[in-house]
This record gives sequence, structure tokens and C-alpha cells, in this order.
Amino acid sequence: MENQETSPLDAYLLALPETAGSALYGMVDVLAATSVLWREFIGEDPGDQRIRPHIVSRTRKAFRCGNGIPVSPEASFHDIPTPGVLIIPEFWLAPDDDMADRYKDLKEWLNACYQAGSIIYSGCSASVLLAASGLLDGREATSHWGYEDLFRKSFPSVRFNPAPNIVLSDPQGRIVTAGGTTSWHDLALHIISRHCSPGEALRIAKVYLLKWHSEGQLPFASLVRRQPHADSIVRQAETWLADHFREPHPVASVVEECGIPERTLKRRFKTATGSSLITHVQNLRIEEAKRLLEGEGIPTDEIAAQVGYENPAFFRRVFKRSTGLTPSHYRRMFRPMSNWCGESAPE
Repeated sequence: MENQETSPLDAYLLALPETAGSALYGMVDVLAATSVLWREFIGEDPGDQRIRPHIVSRTRKAFRCGNGIPVSPEASFHDIPTPGVLIIPEFWLAPDDDMADRYKDLKEWLNACYQAGSIIYSGCSASVLLAASGLLDGREATSHWGYEDLFRKSFPSVRFNPAPNIVLSDPQGRIVTAGGTTSWHDLALHIISRHCSPGEALRIAKVYLLKWHSEGQLPFASLVRRQPHADSIVRQAETWLADHFREPHPVASVVEECGIPERTLKRRFKTATGSSLITHVQNLRIEEAKRLLEGEGIPTDEIAAQVGYENPAFFRRVFKRSTGLTPSHYRRMFRPMSNWCGESAPE
């Protein structure tokens, strides 16, 4: 049942110099249109605004956020002791930026807000700020998949999960983290559904052509990312495997290539990269399979053989575990992008 008309919900969006302007203003626009825009489009009288978004920052002084986008805050966060709903849109952060040395006063305020009962939502990389504040200690959280290694190294007490698009990080749902860069779409729909109604969230999705990413982040994530480390033997193994992952028994072969005991190489590889040798090989194979599915009309069984799997059924299981999709679903999802670039569709 739809919620009855009530007083508008005041939602406070925190903006900082690192904030991504597209996420900030996209969220403001979508939330402000709740219960209004759909009715206008179908010829009904606009309803009362259900959510009132407010931009706050460290001071009320205007500034420019990511890519030079101007921001004029309505208030300082110091002036809002306990916002009922606080939203932190994504930041432009380097994959190794843990925000450890910035915004001590803001981190203290975030903790005070949570203790006082605020509901805190973060989009994409904004969960790094929550982690740096200590609010995610011992909790499950998500962010863009590209920050997985940062969480592993800088915030080991956070149970980072790169797969879902939305994670409720505490049992009451008072800390909610969202995944990749455009996850603010999913976060906005979640907020509207929760604080207004599922029906209103659906109407907003229709008006703005927003898609709920039920498949999560795994289909979009790169499984192979070069990790900075100083272990020359591990770097030798990575280089060799990049050229030979399709061959039979690559783990045994790379051990022979590196000339050290297998147990030693496996231990050093895991320490340096955060991934086991066999997982790294599988990731290389699945990334190559993804490339073939995206760009060519090769049958799935043939792709399995090309990337090093003799058993197509086993390949499908590994692919589904790694991406969250079957190979055929992955092809249907991503192949059209190649068509837009003028390539011929698979037969």
C-alpha cells in the first residue's frame, strides 16, 4: 500500500571538494522530483513534494567540487546536529586514497550523527569516508569494485563486498552503502522506496529511465588489476602468466619458470597481490572470455577452449561465479555496445 501524504522528508547531501558533481546534482534532481514529475507527465496535478534535498558542507562558502562544478551549500554541517537522513554522494578518489589525513571534524560529526539516530547513505567511493571515520568497522559494506584493494589494505576490519549494488551495513539499515559510479541511481531509488513508497520509486525510475542493477557490480568489474609491490619473483610470475594462462597446467609451469618451490611462490604471490595463483589464472581466463563474448560471435564452447578450459560446463560455472552471469547472459548484456561502435552482431 502506498504511504499516505505526510510532511516532506528533509534529506541532507554532504558536498566536499572531492565530491562528484554529477552524482550530487543528479541525486538532488531525482529526489526533488519525487511525487511531482510523474504526475506532470501523465497530465495530473503535481503532488506535494515528498523529499526536500539540501546541500551542506563544512561551511556555507561556495566552492567547486570535482571537475570544477560549482557548489553553493545551504548550510554548514555544524548547523545541523542530527539530520534524519544524510546522503554522501561519491567522491573522485584515487584507488589508494584512504582519506586518513583529512576531515577529522567531519568524521567526528558523522559518528555523532549515527549515535544520535541519523540514517546515513553513501554512494560509491563515499564509503571510504565512512570507513575512515570508523563507522564501518566490523560491518559489511560495498563501494566501487576498484576500491577493493584499498579496503583490504587500509580497512581490514570492514567486510568489503564488491558484488552487490546496495548493502545495508547495520541491522537497522541506518548505514547503507552503494556500489559503482552510477550507483547513485540505485541509491536514490532505494531512498525513495524506503521513505516514500515502492510505487513512487518505480514511477521515478520510469520518468528518468533509471535501471535497478539487480545483477550487482560483478559483471562490470575487472578481475585483473595490477597491484604495486616490490616482489620481483611475483612480478616475473605475473608477466609469464599474462602470456601463458591459456596453456594446460599454468600453475605448475609458472612454478618451474620462477625456479622456487611451489609452496613458496604461492605464499609470496598471495602476500604481494592478495590473490592466490590459481585465482589469478582463472581471472585472466575469464577476462579473456569476457573480451571474446563482447566482441565476437564465437560459440561459448569454443571460447572455453580458447581460454584454457577443456570442460565447457566447468568454464560456465567459473564464469558465473566470477561475473554473476552466465556467458550467454553476459553476451546479451554487453555485446550491443560493440554494435553501437559499428561492429557486426554475432550470428
